[in-house]
Amino acid sequence: MTLDAAGLLRELVRRPTVSGDAAAQRDLLGLLTDVLRERAPHLQVTEGRDRDQPWTLLRTPADPGRPVLLLACHVDTVPVPDPGAWTRDPFGADLDGGRVWGRGASDMEAGVVAAALALAAADPQTPAALLLTSDEETGSRGAAAAAATVAELPVGAVVVPEATGNQVVLGHKGALWLAVRTAGRAAHGSTPERGHNAVLDLATLLGRAAAGLPFRTDPFLGTETWNPGVVSGGTVPNVVPDRAEVVVDMRTVADGGDLLRWWREQPEAADVEVRVDLPPVGTPADDPWVASLPAPVLPTPATYFTDASVLGQVVGGAPVVVWGPGTPAVMHAADEYVELAELEQAAQAYTAVLARWGG
Repeated sequence: MTLDAAGLLRELVRRPTVSGDAAAQRDLLGLLTDVLRERAPHLQVTEGRDRDQPWTLLRTPADPGRPVLLLACHVDTVPVPDPGAWTRDPFGADLDGGRVWGRGASDMEAGVVAAALALAAADPQTPAALLLTSDEETGSRGAAAAAATVAELPVGAVVVPEATGNQVVLGHKGALWLAVRTAGRAAHGSTPERGHNAVLDLATLLGRAAAGLPFRTDPFLGTETWNPGVVSGGTVPNVVPDRAEVVVDMRTVADGGDLLRWWREQPEAADVEVRVDLPPVGTPADDPWVASLPAPVLPTPATYFTDASVLGQVVGGAPVVVWGPGTPAVMHAADEYVELAELEQAAQAYTAVLARWGG
């Protein structure tokens, strides 16, 4: 396969790589590696050994001591829970109206293709690398698996080519996902007084959380939020439930320790499990490298988290930006698409930045 932008993007969209499907993501990493090595055989390849969390790092053979410009992309997508809500095949990769349609087109196969095109075109002596990760959508798990290897690189700057409409974004909130459980005592539904209802305990706890969570506000990132996204409890209507659980998604502007502590201190909480804990990300607007980028810088953060939460912890204070092709409003939505013009613009911009990168 050649490195034709539209053709490569359509091939990626046609291949379902839903988070959690390690085999499908690993196959896509292999495809991208083969395509890049065909165009740029000088690239050095490092692959993760964890089969459940695959990742691949492709790097130019430049002097290993020079600061590297790192492009970091994930290859997984969210699922398609209701294909009938789409007007097109979610994995058909239709090319129509200057757009490629399908799951992952904006989030973030277009960014993957733009970054791959730029790395393939880069001078072998330019210190540059492309990190391809898995399972970003479920908590940046692939990036976490690759973090130790990235930490060994002399990273000078990081671009995360997520969908921003090709505008530079300087950061985003962190994410703290908790599974909060309550415990009760089972009894027959006709004699509820003989039991203890874990669902009612959970309802009481959630009602208190709405007003009681100690949220903070950051001048750039805004105010922290919470969403009780998944609630479960009980087995059948005529049994008093002895267990209940809520999975809460909180978006944070600082360390999540105070929020975790609040949940654990509530009398109804029998157990609190941390599912995801990603820190917020922020790069100063006056950073000299950011100022040199050929794109406008947005004054507001991204509304979603990215692998920058993990990578920002291991790159020694290097500037990190989220900057890529795609429309945030169609990410995770039915009839997702990306404008081919945005993809081509991003590839050209990354190529120009790499050409100027002296390290």
